Amino acid sequence: MQESTSPSSGPAEPDGRPGTAGSSSGTPVKPVIPAAAAKRANASVIGMIIALVLSIAAFLPVVLMNPQPKSEGYRPDIDVASVARNAADVAGFTPVAPDTGNAFRANYARWEAGTGSGVPTWEVGYVTPKTSFIALVQTTQSNPTWLRQQTKNAPVTGSRSAGGQEWELRDTGKGEKSLVLTYRGSTVVLTGAAQLDEFATLAAAVVTSLDANPAVTVSPSAAAAP
Repeated sequence: MQESTSPSSGPAEPDGRPGTAGSSSGTPVKPVIPAAAAKRANASVIGMIIALVLSIAAFLPVVLMNPQPKSEGYRPDIDVASVARNAADVAGFTPVAPDTGNAFRANYARWEAGTGSGVPTWEVGYVTPKTSFIALVQTTQSNPTWLRQQTKNAPVTGSRSAGGQEWELRDTGKGEKSLVLTYRGSTVVLTGAAQLDEFATLAAAVVTSLDANPAVTVSPSAAAAP
């Protein structure tokens, strides 16, 4: 006898129930979102887009009114000679105004009354051609304590000739260095991390300015104590 097989029977499913050929078990189920939910989702997306557009529209005028600086950066127009002349009456002497042409660019020039240190000073900051920085400080009331502060306690490591004068070299060994010159009644300190050739260029211009200005006469009673 032959075993008869029903055409409608199929392989058993893992849970023991008969399966059906072409059943939907292998077909991915596509979820159906109710119309109301879809409408709310679309409304939320549209609202977000509108809010983003309004934010950009509000921020754009601010950006346009504040353009980005050019690649050279902001270059303040500091007339050192003019500021020095204005400070002369207060300082009691004519501050130096080194002429370096367009090689060095001053980014500040000011007279400091010395309220904190007790030593009034003429100060100018220079950006060098190699985009380093050298700070110039001049005073007629220098003392050892003030000088150590200005040179960051750097030891004297030698001297450099510039403008026909011998400048004292003080080097911290950490990149920053100082050139110090006492000449014609005042002390000038140049401090920064620039290279020595740039220091020498600025120092020579300082000597030229000192020679052009009247020599400073300091009375003994006005001299600062060490």
